[in-house]
Amino acid sequence: MKFPENRPRLVLVVPSPSSEGHTADTLLATLDKALTAGDIASVILDNGKTDEASFQAFATLAVGKIQAAGAAAIILNDTRTAGRVGADGVHIEGSLADIADAVERYTPKMIVGTGNVKERHTALEVGELQPDYMFFGKIGADTKPEAHPRNLSLAEWWAAMVEIPAILQAGSKLDDLAACFATHAEFIALGTAVFSAEDPAQVIADANRRLDEMSAAETDE
Repeated sequence: MKFPENRPRLVLVVPSPSSEGHTADTLLATLDKALTAGDIASVILDNGKTDEASFQAFATLAVGKIQAAGAAAIILNDTRTAGRVGADGVHIEGSLADIADAVERYTPKMIVGTGNVKERHTALEVGELQPDYMFFGKIGADTKPEAHPRNLSLAEWWAAMVEIPAILQAGSKLDDLAACFATHAEFIALGTAVFSAEDPAQVIADANRRLDEMSAAETDE
């Protein structure tokens, strides 16, 4: 599936099975609905405080669903589980040394992405390590309706000057999707907006429809 250059794609962030209000079964059911509702480029699985065996069992099922839908499956901070379940990549939230080690060990065999940077200097230092993407936001921290202003600013700055793709964490509602689009980040991440929704499929469908409309409107200007 091809999209216009100005049209960001969605990244889905799945909460940890041990997070409040969720279980492995409910997350898998929501994931099924989301993956069939519209375009999703990749899915990041948050292991949180879930024990290794339980998370691996959950990830095995989730990765199968994600890959069957044509999306990339990415595991947060757990290279061992990522290898065991056949994930497409790892998302490292850690020190520069941790990121450098993951890039050296796993690329190009696996996607290695990172994020949770809070200022430009650190972002540039991380960028020098050549991860596959930069995530502006912290996994699981999308608790407010709007994207964090710092993340919006950093993503807009990054997308304008760096070739490494940007993923921007949106808020817990779709109300600020236009502000996220305006940064020209290549990807927009949705987590709480989907997994706390009564109708997660509708959220994915609405987000894709609105991104299509914004892309078309900008192209016509």
